[in-house]
This record gives sequence, C-alpha cells and structure tokens, in this order.
Amino acid sequence: MDIIAFIIGLGLIVLVLALFFIFVPIGLWVSALAAGVKIGIMNLVGMKLRRVAPIRIVLPLIKATKAGIKVNVNQLEAHYLAGGNVDRVVDALIAAQRANMDLMFERAAAIDLAGRDVLEAVKMSVNPKVVETPNVSAVSKDGIELLVKARVTVRANLDRLIGGAGEATILARVGEGIVTTVGSSESHKEVLENPDRISKVVLDKGLDSGTAFEILSIDIADIDVGRNIGAQLQTLQAEADKNIAQAKAEERRAMAVAREQEMRAAVVEAEAEVPKAMAAALREGKLGVMDYYDMQNVMADTKMRDNISKVGNSQKPIIQPTEPDNKK
Repeated sequence: MDIIAFIIGLGLIVLVLALFFIFVPIGLWVSALAAGVKIGIMNLVGMKLRRVAPIRIVLPLIKATKAGIKVNVNQLEAHYLAGGNVDRVVDALIAAQRANMDLMFERAAAIDLAGRDVLEAVKMSVNPKVVETPNVSAVSKDGIELLVKARVTVRANLDRLIGGAGEATILARVGEGIVTTVGSSESHKEVLENPDRISKVVLDKGLDSGTAFEILSIDIADIDVGRNIGAQLQTLQAEADKNIAQAKAEERRAMAVAREQEMRAAVVEAEAEVPKAMAAALREGKLGVMDYYDMQNVMADTKMRDNISKVGNSQKPIIQPTEPDNKK
C-alpha cells in the first residue's frame, strides 16, 4: 500500500509541476532576468490568463532594453491587445534611434494601428524612395501630344504619416502638374528643349502638402512625341462641318421637291377646271362648236409633233464612210 501511495503522490507532483510549467513560462522568465529585464512570475501568469502570448511581449521587451529604449510591459501588452504588431513597433523604434530620429512609442504604435508599416516608414525616412509615374499624356498649344514619364523621389514624413495621403495622390498631383506645364507651353519644342521646366513648375506648387511624404526631387525620365492632336481635331471639325452642310443641302432639296409637288398639284387642279369652264362657255354661247373642234385639232397636231420630235432625237444619224477618189 505504501508503494501505491508513493506512486500516486509522485504522479500528483508530476502533474502539478507540468501544469505549473505550462502556465508559467519559466524559460522566458529566466531569459528576461539574464537580460536585465525585471518582470515577475505573476505578470507572466496574468498574460496567460488574459490570453496574451508572453513570448510576444517578453522578447520585444528584451530587445528594446538591450537597445536602450524605455518601454514597459503594460505599453507592449496594451498594444498587443489592440491588435498591433509589438515586434515591428520595437524594431521601428530601434531603427529610428540609430538614425537620430525623434520617434516616441505612442506615435509608432498609432502608426502601426492605423494600418501602415511603421518600420518601412522609418526606413523610407532614412533611405528615400523613388516612385515612377506612368506615361502622362499632355498636349501643348500647337496641338502636339507629348508623353512624359517622371521619377519622383519621396521621403516619409512621420509627423504626417497618420491621416496623410499615400503614393497614389503624389503620382496624381505630379501628373496634373505635367499636364498643366505642357498645356501652357506655346510649342512642344519648348518642352523638349527645357524638360527641367516641368520639374520647377511642379515643385513650386507644393504637391506634398497633406500627404505622408516629402517630395525631394522630380526628374523627367523620358519625353516622347505622340500624335498631332490639333490636326486630328481640325479634321474632325471639318468632317462635322461637311456633314452639317450636307444635311442642310438635303433639307433644301427636300423642300424644293415638296414645293415642286405642290406646284404640280396646283397645275393638275387648274387643268381639272378647264373642262368645266369650256362646258359653261358652250352653254352660255361664248364658245361655238366649230371653235371647240378647231381647238381639239390644234391640240392633237401639237401632240403629234411632240411625239415625232421625241422619236427623231432618239435615233442617232449614221455617218457613211466616204471612199477615197483614186481617179485623177
């Protein structure tokens, strides 16, 4: 019985120790003590109860302490519970400290919670990024299209990173400045001769206001001559004018045809009154029977002559070739 009790007691001790080591990360606690980070066992147990992974807090805390950055457990744990990336925030603080940049934990945590990569922002502040615009189509006053491509060197501005516009806004504003500069030029040759004019005009407008970046320089990478937009517009205008003129001419022709039809209808209507007038003249004695027959003969003769003239015009005369006279 003593052996059985001993085995049961030993099993209970092993179970208690296993549960203790599961809930209490002794390895992390020892690592923290070795690194000079003061953290209690109960703090680690509390993290377990609050469903916070202790390794996500202790290792960044050790890293920050070794780098000389003053942060505490409560700050890191609060940022973790808010859904932030503790390790990336600590890395950003270390990078900013090495670059002599003034970046506090609260601002770094706010940038991380805003959905921006705070470490990438710090790197971009140290090493500016070059953003290339697509081909921007602009037309000068002489109607020639120019395709301009620019390279914009930007640096992240940590003070305006929260709530500031992104790279898309920078590219849109630069494209707008290119279109304005080329459009105000009298000739496309002026832009080709002085491409730095675009950079000066765009930089003077302060396009980085309200954005999370600071524009350092704008360099024109390439300018290509495109289509003759002015000539195409004039061609289209001439085609439109021609169509309008044709439509008006067709309208006038239709009106003339309608007028002709009206006049013919009036003639037919007037001719229909002739038999009535002749009948009335015969009844009243103003027209004799012989006069009526003479008029009918004249009309028949006129119609016959008209038919004969039409038959004569339809037949072409045949010219017989003449034979040469060899008799002398």
